[in-house]
Amino acid sequence: MNATLRRMPNLFVGAFIFLGSLALRTASQAADGPPTHVLAGDYEKKRLGLVEIATGKLQWELPLRDIHDLWVLPGGNILTQTNWTRVIELDAQNRVVWSYDAATMNGNPGKPVEVHAFQRLPDGLTMIAESGPGRIIEVDRAGKIRHQIKLKVGKPDAHRDTRLVRKLDNGHYLVCQEGDAAVREYDAKGRVTWEYAVKTAKGEPAAVYSASRLRNGNTLIGCGNGHRVLEVDPAGKLVWNVEENDVPGIKLAWVTMTERLPNGITRIVNCHAGPDQPQLIEITPDKQLAWAYRDFANFGNAMPVALAWTAGK
Repeated sequence: MNATLRRMPNLFVGAFIFLGSLALRTASQAADGPPTHVLAGDYEKKRLGLVEIATGKLQWELPLRDIHDLWVLPGGNILTQTNWTRVIELDAQNRVVWSYDAATMNGNPGKPVEVHAFQRLPDGLTMIAESGPGRIIEVDRAGKIRHQIKLKVGKPDAHRDTRLVRKLDNGHYLVCQEGDAAVREYDAKGRVTWEYAVKTAKGEPAAVYSASRLRNGNTLIGCGNGHRVLEVDPAGKLVWNVEENDVPGIKLAWVTMTERLPNGITRIVNCHAGPDQPQLIEITPDKQLAWAYRDFANFGNAMPVALAWTAGK
């Protein structure tokens, strides 16, 4: 993997300088115009790649096997994974400056374990959700556990215990539990303080993928194979939604990452939708298509993670 990247060091460093200058824009785009760059991971083509949208040019890539989460850290380093157990941080010199392998560390050797979510925390620790062990851990640079909680898991499965997990400003964890078709909020002691059962439009359990706590206190949910996006209030009341065929010309498939931008637009990663559909879209509050990204040259039909932003604004 590193040998592949070393064949294009100037491009690699340039891409990371670019990422560093825009690291804080991925979650703060306002009225800057449509995105100009996409950083996305696809486990069909086994690639994490940075693409300039106007030209379709692949500016940087990293070979991988599996991916379900992705971060550009302040300063431009990338926090990603190469398979279901190994999380790595890459710097601008193409160095793995930090790694964690759940298959070999902290009591997991020989046990079923997969990682589908991770997050670098403000105190420098890294949060990792371990499916199989059914726990969330926070580890230091040496991989030592500094804090952990056990998860409530009704249908244990090393591949489905969790999808995306995010630590909230209040110290709680917002956990998508695919196998249980639920979003649960846990406090620092592992107690469930909020729970929402995620269903399809027909009322069947949905394999939830993502959830984020909005500034207004509501929760935005990407419903996986539910083919929908929901916004619910703290009482669990539905206040906004996008269904499978709500947007003209768009068919929502496996909804993975979701994000509410400051201008009210909702960004949705539309995985497994097929080559006739975009892999990444932005929807207005009145469910109109604001922007779409479709690139089956650089990515395939298994692109669950993507970050996008507008350069030069």
